[in-house]
Amino acid sequence: MISKFLFLGGLRGPELILIAVVILLLFGGRKIPELMRGLGRGVKEFKDGIADDEKGSDDK
Repeated sequence: MISKFLFLGGLRGPELILIAVVILLLFGGRKIPELMRGLGRGVKEFKDGIADDEKGSDDK
């Protein structure tokens, strides 16, 4: 079965921990919540845009 996340298929626990540590070192503990909040807002706006587009296409 082909995984949806082929690029994450080879990552196990130690690799994910190493990536998390590198991200923490690069951005710092205070910046990560701000980055996640911005990512959440972006996803919400994307979903709202899709919903508006689907709603608008029903009117035609």
